Amino acid sequence: MYSLPDNSKALRLWAVLIFVAVSLVSIFPLRADDTQQAPPPQFERKDALAISQGAIGGQLGDYAFYNSLGEPRALQQYAGKPLVVSMIYTSCYHICPTTTQHLADVVRKARDVLGDDSFRVITVGFDSANDTADAMRNFARQQDVAITGWEFLSGDADAVNSLAKDLGFQFFPSPSGFDHLIQSSVIDKDGIVFRQVYGIRFDTPHLIEPLKSLVFEEDLNQSFFDQLSSRVKLFCTVYDPASDSYMFDYSIFVGLTIGLLLGAIFVYLIAREWRHSRTHALKISSGKG
Repeated sequence: MYSLPDNSKALRLWAVLIFVAVSLVSIFPLRADDTQQAPPPQFERKDALAISQGAIGGQLGDYAFYNSLGEPRALQQYAGKPLVVSMIYTSCYHICPTTTQHLADVVRKARDVLGDDSFRVITVGFDSANDTADAMRNFARQQDVAITGWEFLSGDADAVNSLAKDLGFQFFPSPSGFDHLIQSSVIDKDGIVFRQVYGIRFDTPHLIEPLKSLVFEEDLNQSFFDQLSSRVKLFCTVYDPASDSYMFDYSIFVGLTIGLLLGAIFVYLIAREWRHSRTHALKISSGKG
């Protein structure tokens, strides 16, 4: 009888083994985590927006950073006045620079009407491995941001991630750098997240209106006249869409004052006439009219 060569028998044996292995895999498939790690989280704008809005009302922690000169800065140092916080990464070539330049334009307009020392601004680099103090300083210089009360901060991963969580700010590595929501956060003087502002070029009132409310909010330690002055400034600081700027319009207050005076005079005349009519009626009823 004819018999297969030894190598043909070996090939047939390997074929049988491969068939058995494929059959077993089809019956008992490997779990995904047995062959590869779970895919990295992906940026979803809807979810990121919900997380960002959910941070409103939350308290910022006190984390350690460094300014662009390498000097230590703690978030607690910015308490006592409203604070605007933006998070960027310095290797971004378009979105972050454009957003920062627009934010600078709006901040200048806010300072013109609210005062140079009315609020503070910090820009924090969230790519902690690369956003060093030198990188933040160069970024600020490239964007031509040299505004008093605005600092560019760097920090380690723990500080950056903790601040981002408090702000409801998510960022994920991507082939182009990072995916993240374009967000500026308005923080009140006690470190509470007050408002979120979104977009590369947001409308001027979106940032200045919440700042105006915080700057002119009633302080119980103020005197009555200071509180009254703050109320007047809050009411008379109005937005002019034609010039895309804010201004003090005291004519509104003057008009309101005149209206109140005229209203008071009208009420006085009505009350006097009512008293006169009532007195006359009483005289008639008593036979003295």
